[in-house]
Amino acid sequence: MFSEIKSESYSTNLLIFINMNTEINSRIPVALTIAGSDSGGGAGIQADLRTFAFHCVHGTSAITCVTAQNTLEVRRVDAMPTEAVVAQIQAVVEDIGVQAAKTGMLLNQEIIFAVAQQVEALQIENLVVDPVMVSRRGAQLIDDDAVKTLCHDLIPKAVIITPNRYEAQILSGLQINSLEDMQAAAEIIHKTLRTKAVLVKGGGMQGNLRGVDIWFDGNKLEVLTCQQVETKNTHGTGCTLSAAIAANLAKGKDLWQAVQQAKDYVTTALSYALDIGEGQGPVGHFFPLWRLGNGD
Repeated sequence: MFSEIKSESYSTNLLIFINMNTEINSRIPVALTIAGSDSGGGAGIQADLRTFAFHCVHGTSAITCVTAQNTLEVRRVDAMPTEAVVAQIQAVVEDIGVQAAKTGMLLNQEIIFAVAQQVEALQIENLVVDPVMVSRRGAQLIDDDAVKTLCHDLIPKAVIITPNRYEAQILSGLQINSLEDMQAAAEIIHKTLRTKAVLVKGGGMQGNLRGVDIWFDGNKLEVLTCQQVETKNTHGTGCTLSAAIAANLAKGKDLWQAVQQAKDYVTTALSYALDIGEGQGPVGHFFPLWRLGNGD
């Protein structure tokens, strides 16, 4: 069964931004991102917090690493001390509380294990794991020991994981070249890693499969399609998608609805991607503001 994701108007969100004279109280949804910092502002913590804000969710963060990067390259990556990552998570959850959380780049085995421990100890619910292991171009980003810890300790605590093509290949043991491969991988990952749902992303696929995602929750196998957007500026799409899922979960939406609306958001944001720098720019997280600024 195919579920067509159609772009929706986000005028309501823009009106909420404009009418900020209304009282904001302690019941505003809160989401936590546990991820790396992108100095270029296109992905990681920066993309996540923009996405939370767009969805009118208060964003909190625990930074796992600091990168020196721009639209062309990553020049340096420095891991945060594990104790610092733990302290950030505890400080947020013990005082503010969170209704949903997402993970992105966790960088090494020690940080992954520490995050998994905190998710369990602090009873963090609605955990979205973006298993950042391999780039969309196929370059492995963390070592094999870190991958094992991610699979054994963190992923089983997630309500959904969002692997790209190459990450799904590692997690399933399959080579993915077709729609059928994506579907088989989603089923294997769900069965072996014991997560509630899997969303295998097709952003790294070719031709008509580019942007096609596969959902599997143990019962329902769905093919999610969307309008293809022709742009080179796709930096941060994976971070943005997982953050949008977490934001929707924090607002009380069910998982299937959260995924559908998150995919719709990313597709529209891609249509307003930012052509900045000399390389790959980011998606337009606040596209209603770009429309407003351009007189649309």
